[in-house]
Amino acid sequence: MTRSPRPLPPRHLRPPTGWNSWDCYGTTVTEEEVLANAEFMREHLLPHGWDTVVVDIQWYEPTARAHGYNPDAPLVLDAHGRQLPAPNRFPSAAAGAGFGPLAERVHGMGLRFGLHIMRGIPRRAVEAGLPVLGTEFTAADVADTDSVCPWNSDNYGLDHGHPGAQAYYDSQVTQFAAWGVDFVKADDMLFPYHEREIAAYARAVERSGRPIELSLSPGTDMSLARLDHLREHATMWRVCDDLWDRWEDVEAQFARMARWAPWQGRQGWADADMLPLGRIGIRAERGADRQSALTHAEQTSLLTLWLISRSPLMMGGDLPTSRPETIELLTNDEALDVLWHSTGNREVLRERDLVLWTARDTDGHTRYAAVFSLADEERRFEVPLGSIGAEPRDRVREVWTRTDTAHDGRRLIVELPAHGAALYRLVAEDSRRE
Repeated sequence: MTRSPRPLPPRHLRPPTGWNSWDCYGTTVTEEEVLANAEFMREHLLPHGWDTVVVDIQWYEPTARAHGYNPDAPLVLDAHGRQLPAPNRFPSAAAGAGFGPLAERVHGMGLRFGLHIMRGIPRRAVEAGLPVLGTEFTAADVADTDSVCPWNSDNYGLDHGHPGAQAYYDSQVTQFAAWGVDFVKADDMLFPYHEREIAAYARAVERSGRPIELSLSPGTDMSLARLDHLREHATMWRVCDDLWDRWEDVEAQFARMARWAPWQGRQGWADADMLPLGRIGIRAERGADRQSALTHAEQTSLLTLWLISRSPLMMGGDLPTSRPETIELLTNDEALDVLWHSTGNREVLRERDLVLWTARDTDGHTRYAAVFSLADEERRFEVPLGSIGAEPRDRVREVWTRTDTAHDGRRLIVELPAHGAALYRLVAEDSRRE
């Protein structure tokens, strides 16, 4: 029997979840496409805890295209060098309305609204000498023209030895807050690690007067040595470069999330990146229009790892045109319970092709175990119950298939397809039945 969803914990005790336009639309998403995904989320995913809609990079670029960035792009800016949504893609933003009307529609669906922003200040604002709001300085005064992003040419970094640098971020985030933004994904922050930029952006969020969650990217070569600084300034932070629908990308996350999982919690969330599931590549940076190239087993493994390691979940595929079996994975409440209600999450074994994780439920009597196969062919594993923290009399339920699983009191027989996973709920026989 499928259990009724449990109440969600308070927002500060759970990782952010939602949809992001990057994997399916890259730099080119339109207002119509954002609203279509928001409406699908409201109808199908919101009852399961998914609640945030994020417009990714270059929403201010009217000539944006798939598979790359335009050099010297004609960004839409206001008189103070702050980005505005391109009206040809976001009609409701016309006449200086910005994202206010779109955010209002998203909020009216019971959802939160988020956007992506690049580190620094637009080069076009610097070249035009636009004034920084509330100061006597110009964009050229506060820019650090030696600090540039290696993969996008829209911005320069900011010179945080200059007082106008903080003023620019303050004015930018104040505008986001006025639009009703709830979530900001700040990019080009972590590789290399821009400590002063991160602190300045977090300060701007705090000064905005709105409880905006701050996500940092891209996360290449992220070290736990940064943990205290990240927790002080951000809600979540990526721990890898962009992840796509390739098994090698997923497999690389096992080591990363094993390193970060013990530190997940209310002080912040290590992000294994968005989910390249469902229909992606419609007009994206990489690949053609497609359903995810990951097999169903690999998609199950990806989600199992993200859940058992308590990573934020940001769906990257176009929700209305993704396959029903993908949506079914995203709305399995028994599996999502691991994300919402677990603690003590950790990898307990990795030997050859077998990986085991365990966690405890906050209810005090339920435990979880994940069994992963890294093998390239179907495999049968004999997993000692003690290896996953189970007792001989435990009831064992596999939550993806929603089936109770028999065992002989000593071991669990797990048959998995290539790159497959099983996610188990373990309950002592004498505990209260739900």
